[in-house]
Amino acid sequence: MSAGIAFLFPGQGSQYPGMGQDLFDEFEIVRDTYGEASEILGYDIARLSFADPDHQINLTRFTQPALLTHSIACLRAFAACADNAISPSLAAGHSLGEYCALVAAGALSFAQALRLVKTRGELMGEYGAGEMAALMIDRESAEALAEQHYCGLAACNLPSQNVVGGRAEDLDALVSTMAEKFPGKRTARLKTEGAFHTYYMVEAARRFRQALEQADFKSPRIEVLSNFTGGAHDADINAIKSRLFLQLFNPVLWHKNLITAGETGVALMIEFGGGLGKGESAAGKRPNLESIVKKTFRGARSPPDYLAVINLATLQKTVAAVTTDSAL
Repeated sequence: MSAGIAFLFPGQGSQYPGMGQDLFDEFEIVRDTYGEASEILGYDIARLSFADPDHQINLTRFTQPALLTHSIACLRAFAACADNAISPSLAAGHSLGEYCALVAAGALSFAQALRLVKTRGELMGEYGAGEMAALMIDRESAEALAEQHYCGLAACNLPSQNVVGGRAEDLDALVSTMAEKFPGKRTARLKTEGAFHTYYMVEAARRFRQALEQADFKSPRIEVLSNFTGGAHDADINAIKSRLFLQLFNPVLWHKNLITAGETGVALMIEFGGGLGKGESAAGKRPNLESIVKKTFRGARSPPDYLAVINLATLQKTVAAVTTDSAL
């Protein structure tokens, strides 16, 4: 396939008990991936991800390794089923997903990425504070509300979908003010342990810097997009580490990431890992980033096609699509 392909990876909020079990039961390479992860982490990540007996999957310290493992397991299963015939020109991930993108680009080994996100999740859980809320208003208005209420802008997902973070009582006041200024505009409180990507994460970032500086990075083989800048990472390893540090307490510029990907001529985007929806099993989940991707390119002259690998059914559908002449 000659057209550009982007591999995308979701972040926190797309985890659920049972995540990955259908692929684990089907593919040896997935079982090997979970086995490798468990050995590195020092606990059974498959048991935590599939059964979640101690209700830990939504704790940041466990969410991040679980999602990274699932995303890379999905990626490896896809590569095996597609006979490694599909090569991306670009990789991007939302927050935690940026580490998955760096693995896909060869900048980080799976083992090194796991060690980093394990530390990252522990520090964010221990030293972070606050909560998050999604506001269905424009960025300028979201920033103005945040500044009025001791909150910070945390993510720019769409022009009309921006996330803010702050203390619970500050967010309550912010939402009350928003209801007065923007009647009819929706808000949604997010299930997170802290106000990620705001000033509440500065101490976690300060402590995480040492882990980043000691980690073994390589220059990525393909372009990887930076949440901090919205554009492509430099090939320079130290610059990548610096932007991952800054990412922790600055907004995720995800909409800009997607626009950048579109401007490079990407014709197909494939999302790996996680899942959303009320279904109790992997089969009942839908992809995390699909709606944002499709809304971003709605009305574009040549919008990129979108596929996903988040469970067995989507894996089979995507492999069938990309291995036929009509894939693009």
